[in-house]
Amino acid sequence: MNSIQQQIADFVEEYAMQTSIQTRVLDLVSEVGEVAKEVLKGSDYGQTTFQVTSEWSMELADALFALVCLANSTGVDLDDAVQHVLKKYQQRFDETGEMGSGQ
Repeated sequence: MNSIQQQIADFVEEYAMQTSIQTRVLDLVSEVGEVAKEVLKGSDYGQTTFQVTSEWSMELADALFALVCLANSTGVDLDDAVQHVLKKYQQRFDETGEMGSGQ
């Protein structure tokens, strides 16, 4: 993800989109809400099995953009973070047979 992080950092700088961490978090939550809205639309509000909507990929990309902006704003290298979390999940699965931490 380093190339994506750098692309987004360059874009944010070019278009003077710097903002506070609080705003980044709120933007991320808002974008994830829009992903959820697409799930509602794609499942007739839970009445049918989800079908990908025409806006699905764009909403996922908006959420990814917001997440990467937050990571960049807080100095998180997502490549490194993802490697650590995969090890954590692998260890948890090896120990408990489950991925969730609530077991």
